[in-house]
Amino acid sequence: MSKLSRDELRSIADLARIALTEAELDQFSSQLDVILDSVAKVQEIVNDEIKPMSHALDINNVFRADVVGNSLSATDALAAAPASEDDRFRVPRILEEE
Repeated sequence: MSKLSRDELRSIADLARIALTEAELDQFSSQLDVILDSVAKVQEIVNDEIKPMSHALDINNVFRADVVGNSLSATDALAAAPASEDDRFRVPRILEEE
């Protein structure tokens, strides 16, 4: 027996603005039953003792310390640029202005 009636499935398809044929309703009905059964199995084992997790493995992000270092001055950066104008990098125009 299907977990969703044809009318419920058709209503869901209408809400999603998807036009389904009768054959597609039959096909998707059986596929949705498999999905709903899988979700039901997961809900059977969910309890307060199992903590939510975002990944199957215990992963920790490794951050390095922020260290202030030497950087280029504006003059040195512009000296290495192919073109500059008014103390800025000059780049080709990509948008037309009105």
